[in-house]
Amino acid sequence: MLVLGIESSCDETALALVRDGVDVVGSLVASQTAVHAKFGGVVPEVAAREHLKVIAPMFRELMRTTSARSQDIDLVAVTQGPGLIGAILVGVAYAKGVALALHRPLIPVDHVHAHVHGALLGISGAEQPQFPTLALVVSGGHTNLYYMQSPTHFQLLACSIDDACGECFDKVAKLLGLGYPGGPRIEALAQQGRVDAVTMPRMVSQKSRLEFSYSGLKTFVANHLRQVGQVTEQDRADLCASFQAEALGQIVRKVQEAVRLFPEARSVLVAGGVAANQTFRRMMADQISLPSFFPKLDYCSDNAAMIAAYGFHIYQNQPEDRAAWLRHNWDAYSRYDFAKALNATSSAT
Repeated sequence: MLVLGIESSCDETALALVRDGVDVVGSLVASQTAVHAKFGGVVPEVAAREHLKVIAPMFRELMRTTSARSQDIDLVAVTQGPGLIGAILVGVAYAKGVALALHRPLIPVDHVHAHVHGALLGISGAEQPQFPTLALVVSGGHTNLYYMQSPTHFQLLACSIDDACGECFDKVAKLLGLGYPGGPRIEALAQQGRVDAVTMPRMVSQKSRLEFSYSGLKTFVANHLRQVGQVTEQDRADLCASFQAEALGQIVRKVQEAVRLFPEARSVLVAGGVAANQTFRRMMADQISLPSFFPKLDYCSDNAAMIAAYGFHIYQNQPEDRAAWLRHNWDAYSRYDFAKALNATSSAT
């Protein structure tokens, strides 16, 4: 089954063709990082307008580079949320147009859950992670820990009670004058610093609590910079190394506890933009007893291949809903609960 995936939840416009939920036939991503860099973060109205500019030409380019025909598409999957509502509306409207024109099923996809499927792309046969599994989504907007019994079952175990991990990286980078996005800049500078140079506080230190917290870590860095005043380049590197070690260490500690609480879990899936951090990958490999699976670097940040992959699994695992997928009268959403929104749509029909 060939699935067209469309993603426009924030500042990347992405389209992809994925076969059978695993094999990426083609994937295109148009990043808006340069557009938003001068603002120090994503401006929602600007993001929506940028999506409008590129989405149709990108669809034509995807079909051309993959030599696929529109008629070859069996299914369309698109991000329904969460994200910036104006940006999401662009992708949803375009996806509905394609699905209506081809008379194909249209699957609304939860963007955060789809990130997990980025870690499964390109893995087939005996190499695939075994379920049940623990899954992490660590990005600029989310730090979520799930227990998954199957590719479409998500039980939320914990999330951040304030800032997301990637968001904290961005804010600390801004405090240090490193620019946006902050994650790659902090990671690069941390390689030149000492992880024990600055003693960082431990957030949510109670071992039994799985929740994440990053606001206090950011505040500590801000207060530390005010206290020391002028900082050298080595001071910045040391602070980056110490901050990164604790920011990522918090996640490792929570996963270790989740492994203890869920002994039936057979693997750990790690997804989201922070999953591209090489230090994070080494820490998980060294300190977690279960095998950890990370996405290829192209599929860590927002992309449409993960949307297509998750859409395929939803279609395969919910056969009772297949008639509903041909009705395209559902709405995009920004932050309200996905399950409630879907139930409300079903009730209305």
